[in-house]
Amino acid sequence: MMELLQDTHVWFLISFLAFVAIAWKFGKNAVLAMLDGRIEDIRKEIETAESLRIESQEMLAQYQRKHKDAVQHADEIISNAQKQANEIKKKAEADLVETMARREKQLQERLKRMEQSAIEDIRQYAANLSVTATAELIAQSLDKKANENLVDVSIKDISARLQ
Repeated sequence: MMELLQDTHVWFLISFLAFVAIAWKFGKNAVLAMLDGRIEDIRKEIETAESLRIESQEMLAQYQRKHKDAVQHADEIISNAQKQANEIKKKAEADLVETMARREKQLQERLKRMEQSAIEDIRQYAANLSVTATAELIAQSLDKKANENLVDVSIKDISARLQ
């Protein structure tokens, strides 16, 4: 056994065990306090992460509701725009029909006026032609004395009518 006491490894082992025993006795509370602090820090991080997870789920649900509302609003806008477009189309079609009817009526009236004007022009031309033809026939058939007599009778007739 003496040999064991003279061996440096044995003394090194004894001093190491003594150091560990002393360190355990005095450092145990410090190490446990440090571990308890670390456990508490980890617990706080877990609680924070859990609250952040819950908050993010609430935000996700809120944004999903907002997205759904926005989609519904967009659908309403599109539906209203389609209704307005259909109303505008119907009004434009009605206006077109009305305009076409009005223009057709105007065209018919214009054609009637043109027809009446043409008839009047033809009547005037026929009257002028008949007056001219009659005058030529009378001039050819009457002699000078009968012509003067006819002019005198016409002048007297006009004078009598004017009075």
